[in-house]
Amino acid sequence: MTTVLIDYDSGNLHSAQKAFERMARETGAGDVIVSGDAEVVARADRIVLPGDGAFPHCRDQLFSRTALAEAIVDAVENRAVPFLGICVGMQLLATTGHEYEATPGFGWIAGDVTRIRPADPALKIPHMGWNDLVMDSAHPVLDGLATGEHAYFVHSYAMSVHDPAHLLAHVDYGGDVTAVVGRDNIIGAQFHPEKSQAAGLRMIANFLRWMP
Repeated sequence: MTTVLIDYDSGNLHSAQKAFERMARETGAGDVIVSGDAEVVARADRIVLPGDGAFPHCRDQLFSRTALAEAIVDAVENRAVPFLGICVGMQLLATTGHEYEATPGFGWIAGDVTRIRPADPALKIPHMGWNDLVMDSAHPVLDGLATGEHAYFVHSYAMSVHDPAHLLAHVDYGGDVTAVVGRDNIIGAQFHPEKSQAAGLRMIANFLRWMP
């Protein structure tokens, strides 16, 4: 069993790698590899797509590596490989991102990524730090997590899903802000599981056990 963290020069993978390696050891989930090699991704049993920065930049960095992007799409769409997107990696699941300009995502979870606009003007953007999760739907990757669990966020844009069934969890930041989305073999977290202490490590462990 091999879990591949996609390296496409969009974010620091060190902390994510360490967290996934730790939970892979504890769950007996096999190897964790950081790679941007399309052939490695084509053999992966699980795929994790992190992302930091702006949506268009992450999208360009990924899709400019044509073979890598094609390997990810084939794995997710044709082989039903379990897939986890983190932060902007989650946002890339959407139909369109609207940061700077309209930019297409994978389109696996219908929705739009738009700037967070809190109802309370005193709340600062980016939404940065700890916030309490509110669970909207049960999911195996969220097993053992409950409303009130703390997760660590750093973002100015958030996804709005078109189908409420795809919203698994949200947080309150002057209004509802999407925290977790999912469908079929795909799940995404706006927060950073690798920085979210016990709750994040549990989510990683659940993902490594997940057999959708």
